This record gives sequence, C-alpha cells and structure tokens, in this order.
Amino acid sequence: MPSSSDIRKQFIDYFVQKRGHTFVASSPVVPHDDPTLLFTNAGMNQFKDTFLGTGSREYTRAANSQKCIRAGGKHNDLEDVGRDTYHHTFFEMLGNWSFGDYFKAEAIAWAWELLTDVWGLEKDRLHVTVFAGDAGDGLEADTEAADLWKSLTDIDHGHIHLGDKKDNFWEMGDTGPCGPCSEVHIDLTPDKSGHALINADDARMIEIWNLVFIQYNRDSGGRLSPLPAKHVDTGMGFERVCAVLQGKSSNYDSDVFTPIFDAIREVTGAAAYAGRDDDAKDIAYRVIADHARCLTVALTDGATPSNEGRGYVLRRILRRAARHGRQTLGVTEPFLHKLVPAVVSVMGEAFPELTKSPQRVIDLIRDEEESFGRTLDRGIELFHDAAGRGGGRVSAQDAFKLHDTYGFPLDLTQVMADERGMEVDVAGFNTLMAEAREQARSGGGGSDSTAELAQAIGHDSPPATVFTGYDEIETRVKTFCLIYKQGENTYNRAASAKPGDAAALVLGKSPFYAAAGGQVGDQGTIKNEQGGVFRVTDTLKAAGVIIHVGEVEAGEFGEASVSTQEAAFTLRVDAGRRDAIMRNHTGTHMLNRALREVLGDHVQQKGSLVDDQKLRFDLSHDSVITAEQINEIEQLVNGDIASDLPVYAEEAPQEDAIKIHGLRAVFGEKYPPRVRVVSIGAPVDDLLAEPENADWRRYSIEFCGGTHLTKTGDAEGFVVIGEEAVAKGVRRIVGMTGPAAHRVAAQGERLVARLDSLGGAGVEQLAGAVTELADAVAEQELPLLAAAKLRDGLATLRKKLKQHDKEHSKASAHTVVAAARELAEQADGELIVSEVAGADPSTLRTAMDVVRKKHPDAAVLLGAVSGDKVGFVAAVPKALIDKGLKAGDWVREVAKAAGGGGGGRPDMAQAGGKDPAKLGEALEVARSFASSKLSATGCTPS
Repeated sequence: MPSSSDIRKQFIDYFVQKRGHTFVASSPVVPHDDPTLLFTNAGMNQFKDTFLGTGSREYTRAANSQKCIRAGGKHNDLEDVGRDTYHHTFFEMLGNWSFGDYFKAEAIAWAWELLTDVWGLEKDRLHVTVFAGDAGDGLEADTEAADLWKSLTDIDHGHIHLGDKKDNFWEMGDTGPCGPCSEVHIDLTPDKSGHALINADDARMIEIWNLVFIQYNRDSGGRLSPLPAKHVDTGMGFERVCAVLQGKSSNYDSDVFTPIFDAIREVTGAAAYAGRDDDAKDIAYRVIADHARCLTVALTDGATPSNEGRGYVLRRILRRAARHGRQTLGVTEPFLHKLVPAVVSVMGEAFPELTKSPQRVIDLIRDEEESFGRTLDRGIELFHDAAGRGGGRVSAQDAFKLHDTYGFPLDLTQVMADERGMEVDVAGFNTLMAEAREQARSGGGGSDSTAELAQAIGHDSPPATVFTGYDEIETRVKTFCLIYKQGENTYNRAASAKPGDAAALVLGKSPFYAAAGGQVGDQGTIKNEQGGVFRVTDTLKAAGVIIHVGEVEAGEFGEASVSTQEAAFTLRVDAGRRDAIMRNHTGTHMLNRALREVLGDHVQQKGSLVDDQKLRFDLSHDSVITAEQINEIEQLVNGDIASDLPVYAEEAPQEDAIKIHGLRAVFGEKYPPRVRVVSIGAPVDDLLAEPENADWRRYSIEFCGGTHLTKTGDAEGFVVIGEEAVAKGVRRIVGMTGPAAHRVAAQGERLVARLDSLGGAGVEQLAGAVTELADAVAEQELPLLAAAKLRDGLATLRKKLKQHDKEHSKASAHTVVAAARELAEQADGELIVSEVAGADPSTLRTAMDVVRKKHPDAAVLLGAVSGDKVGFVAAVPKALIDKGLKAGDWVREVAKAAGGGGGGRPDMAQAGGKDPAKLGEALEVARSFASSKLSATGCTPS
C-alpha cells in the first residue's frame, strides 16, 4: 500500500519525468497578488494571468501539489467538514497544466494512463462526465471530449455521462478564466453499481479528478469571450486519491490524517477515533484535524485571524474547532495549538515553509483560543439574556449573533433552547446566514474599471512597453499610441480623445513607473506635436504594458497603430514627486534592515505603501514596538543616511539571486525568472560572486522593481510618525524622509520646547497652554517620540490643573456653604428664590441641601453663574407639589429665560442656561411662576 508521500511523488514524477512538465512549487494559500480571492482555492490560481493572456511563463507545461483552502468565497466547503468523510477546508490539489500547448486529447489519455496503468485502479470502477452544454450561455455539448474518451481509452462507453453547467463547467469565481470540464469518478460500491450516484454527494461514488479545458473568460457583466489560447487545468483531490489507493472508505482513514488523530487523542485525552459517520466524537475528530491543518498552513502563509475578510473566516474555523473540543471532547483549556507540530510533521517535507516558524503559528492559535474561551463564556450569558426576553422563542438576530460573533453553531443554540422548552427562529437565522455568505463570497474587492482596462488591453495584445524610468524622467519618443476612453466601469478602444476625456494611453516606450510592489504610479504629462497635453494622474501595468491613466487637458490625441509607430510624444514625469517617492522607497529598504536588526530575524514584510508624502511598512511582530526600539530604529536609518551609502540595482537570474545571504523578499510574492536586486552599500556583482558570505546580512538587500535614490544621503533624514497594530501579529510603522521629515521634526522640537517652558508657569497660564498644545498634538503630524513626550507632559500638566481645581473647589465649597447658611437664616415663608455667588453645579446642590435643612417645607430655587454658563436647582416639598408647583416644570421655565433648558422630578430638578447675564431676569421668572402656582396666602418670596 503506497504512503501519501509516495502517491504525491508518483503523480509529480509521471508528469515531470514522463510527460515533460516543469515542477512549480505551490503558491501560498493567501493570494497576495490577487485581490479577487479570499484564499487560493485551486492549483490554477497562480497561473491566472497566463490563462488570461496578461502574463507568461518560461514553460508551457507544469505540475505540482497546490495548497488550497475552500472556506469562503464562491467555493466554500466549511459547513460540510466533519459531517461527511470527504470534504475539507484545507486540501492539496495535485494538478497538471498546459499553457497553449496540449489540449483535450493529451489530458484525457494521460489521466487514464496514470489512473489505470501506473496506479492500477480497476477500469470498470471508473466513470467520467462531460459537459452537456448550456443554452443560457449559448454553449453546445462537449462532444469532442466524449469522443476522445471513447477513442483514446478503453473506458466502458456506458460509463461516459453528460453533466450540466453546475457540475461540468468550471469557473474560478464570478469572473475570470473558465471552460467545460470532464470529471473522473470512482465507484466504491461493493458490486460496482453506483452509476446512479454520480454527483449525488455520496461517498460511494466520489470524484477524484477534474480535467478543465480553459477556453473562455467571463467578464464582470457575465459575458463569455474566447481566450487568446486554449489551456488545460486539471485538479485531483490528494486526500481522496490517497484514501482510494490505500483501500480506505474515508479520506480521514488514510495516513494523511491518522498521525493528527493520534495527536488529538494525546492532547485531549479523548477516546480513539472510530470512524463513524454520525458519532459526535468522530465528527469532532474530523473537524479538529481538518481545521488544524487549515490554520497551520494559512497562518504560515501570512494570514492572521481578524474580524474581516479572510481573517474572519480563519477565526470562525478556529472557533468551530475549539468549540468541538470543549463541547464534545470535554477540553476546557486551549489545545489546538498543540496540534501544530503534528501537522508540520505530516506536511513539512512536501511544504518546507511549514518548518520555518512553527512557534509563531502556535502562539497565534493559542492567543485566539484563549480569547475564544472568554468569548464562549460571554456567549452563554447572551443566550440566557435572549432566552429570558424571548417569550418562548430565541430570535433570528440573537441566534445569528451567537453563531457569528460568539461561535455558537445553530444546533448548539437549539439544544440549549430545547432544554428550556423554547424554539429558535431557524428560518430567520438562515436568511441572515445567506446574507453573511453573500458578503463573504464577494469579499475580494478591486476596481472593476481597472480590471476592465487591463482586460481590454490584454485582448489587443500590444507589445510590452520599454520602461526607461530607471535612467530618465523625460524622454521624446516616436512610437505607436493606443487610446482607451473611460465609460461606466469600463474602458473602450477609441480612435481619439479630446479635452475633458478621461482616458488611458498605451505607448511603446515610457519613463513612467507603473504602480507595483507598494510604490504608487508616477504622474506627469504626455504631449504630442499637435499641441495636445495629456495629464497623467496614475500609471498602471498589465501584461508588461504600461498604462497611462488620466485626462486630456488640451488639444487632441489620435491613435497611431502599432505597425506604423508614426507619432512623436514628449513624456515628462513629475520630477519633484518622483524624487519624494524615491526618498521614501529607499528609506523603506533602510527601515526594513533596521527593523530586523532591532527586533530580530522573525521580522517579515507584510506589506508596504510608498508615495510622495510618506512611507508605510507592515511587519510581522507580536508586541508593541517600544519608544526605546523606535529611537534605535531611527538612529540606524539616519546612520545609513549620514554614511551616504551607494544604492546598487541590477538584474540577475532569480535562481542565483535567491541564494544571497541576508536577502529580503516579500513572503508569498511571485518573482520572475530574472529579478532586480537592490542593495544598499554592497555591489550586486559582489553579492552574486559570494552569495553565501555571512557579511551580507549587515546590508539591505531586496528584490525590488521600484525606483530608488543613487545614494542614501539624498534621503536627507528619517523620522517615525506612527506605530500601531493592524492585525494579530502584524504591526505598522509610518515614516517620513527628506524635507517632510525635517518639517515634522522641527514641529516636534518646537512643541516640546514649549512644553518644557511651562515648568514654572502659573495656573492661569497653564490652562490656555494645555489646550493649545493638545490641539497641536491632535492636528499636526509629529515624530512619534516627540508626540509621546508631549502626551506624557500634557498628562502631567492636566493632573496639576486638576489638583488645583480640586483645591479651589474645596475652598469655594466652604464659601458657598457659608453663603447658603446666611441665606437660610434670613429667608422666610414657603418660597425661597436666590442667587448663590461663586457656586458651580456641585456646590449649588450642596447649597440646596443647607437651605432645605433649615426650611424643609419651603419651595426653593437657587441659581449661580459658573464660567460662561448659568445653573439652576429646584426643590419642592410634597405639600406644595399637591398645590400645583412641580420642580421639573419650575426649573424648565426658569432656564428658558437664560437661554437653556432642563427638568426633572416633581420634588427635585436641575437645569442650565447659556446666558449668565440673564440670571437676574430668570430668578424673577422663578418668583412669578411659583406665585402663579401657589396660593398668595402665606407665601413670602425671599
């Protein structure tokens, strides 16, 4: 019986050694360069640009085992995992591809040979399906594939079946490459009678291989168009074929999972896995093992749990597994993280990246588990609240919140409700779940108009643009000119463009840098000989073609065909903006080196943005970067700037450059066969001559296609203006270089000097200064260290002011109480209305207590000016309330007279006004209002 490792190797060897394919390593499950996908969900994802005709490879045949996740987006198997024995969130996809080379005949013949001759599967157990056609898309049946199965293999012709669009037309997403497919199924029934179970989601008749014949592209409007060349994309479920070849009835019985099951039993103490379909314990085993694999691979490949996008999907996966551990296996402590070593042991040989930083993955999972433990307890409280107010029914909103926020699956909520004799609004819950799935499915993003532009240009297939921007920012060229005018979410080829037209120009040569690698695209102008001026507002790139996006400002631009290349243009990049971008980009490289030196070798770049205003750098790091570390980082970068080091940039073969010791590359980024190496301080030729030299680690060495300074001194200076967390285990640093860095540094120094000058200032001066400094810190960009010092200093000054106010308030309280006592002694009758000088809202209430103690049967209203406002408080005894005077009504009318409002209970109320000058008038209103409510007999206002 072959092991899973043997099976993987046999597949790859067949296509690489026998059929001339190139082995291509699996891409990460996090598609860093494709915003339309939550996760890599098929082997063809990394070749999408080739299928679209916007990219190319040095080979035309490829094979590999691709790491895939289907737990969100168009392809989502999450809810099926554990319930059956053949669905997974994470799985390997064995695949072979042809890029405009072979097509259906070879794909079908080789698939049959591998399955029956190499692996020896029984031919009479194999069935295939072919596309039956679809009238809605105007597609005919794939009779070509059916005929090839009959002529090139000895399959039983009765085992060739027609399948509809749902099962036999493959699409990666709502848009993109697609085409008819032919699926291979294996009949696992004892008597080989399972033909009626094809595509019935039955483990006795299971799909093991899908041969996709990619020949169309579907655009955002749902339209199909032929691709420039026909391709083959096949995908075989590794876990499924392992189970078949090892004679197992379940994927989970193969050696892909048994070592992980052993680890689950060891860390949880649960009884051994028995392989039963409907047993809660065995379902928990399957869920936990699958989800542990998914999380280990996804976190290794750069994803992090969060509250949105793919991070949200991973958080749900983790919580689902942890909930099964607690509810079914009785585990009360975090345990999932303890399964990471078992996953790495099983998969590390095939995917060596799993062995590089397993401790980081362990730490991330453990932190999430601990957080969920607290969340789970809160969820139980929420259920009790929902049950208490539900009137015999848990609402859809509460059930969904329990599921979506606290990880409670619907069945658990139903069990808890049943224990109380309640029911759950399942229909409403399912509606909310459908809405949530739609939101997750569409979670990619990206600009529709930009995608349409790239597609339009790709279909026209103009020659790749010669980029001259490394050496010049202005050039005069004679070349072709293609024009694409912008419509609503689309660009269309046009013969000309006039002033005011939003358009995109494609030329044969350009110094404009197209947005890539975190660096924004250039801006500037393009002029023709007829006086036309095109303002370039952004520069993009697709299929090697530089796209100048902008608007015609003057004159007219007409198309010049590729064949004639007859038009002359002057292209000028905005020099000041380009210089600022280069300062920030070279500064980013110096920052990357400094971060690694200060924080450690675990630092990996997670993203960046370089524009003319600032630089932004995301890095893997699990804790706040301290002020001391920021200071050290700034010193290292400014030290490199002061050293005025040369910046070298040269192209080299990727296979040679990747060996350079200390090289930094963005994890998950796809690099071409020839890469541009940017080195600060060390000539690239020297690096390539001695790639293993450990001294290179001291330098900044990166793969980078961006534009850079020629020497570090031109960056002029560097300062960090921000540091924050952007996701679990990911920090972000924002910095500035050049004049911008000098400007914010000067602002910081000025404000810190102002703060220092307040050391001996009096209280009256402090109040205004604190407000001034606080506004400056909130509104101005400042060095992070200066801002921190200012915040600390302001906190100290506020504490000083607060202490003064407290002491002043205490002294004022004594004065107010004395005045209140004097008022109480002098007042007489049932109605007391008076100003209390110097009282604030707190001491005014104290004054009321003093007066009422002396006159408990009187109606009392007191007023006082406090700053730019006036306050009132009123109290009325029950006897006078019965006569018609209520404190809330009384104080409300009085406050109106001073431009305010308020109210309260009949016996006690307070209000405020905005016009202190109206206090006297308001007190007269108080007397007249009260008098009108009370009998004049025995009523003596004071």
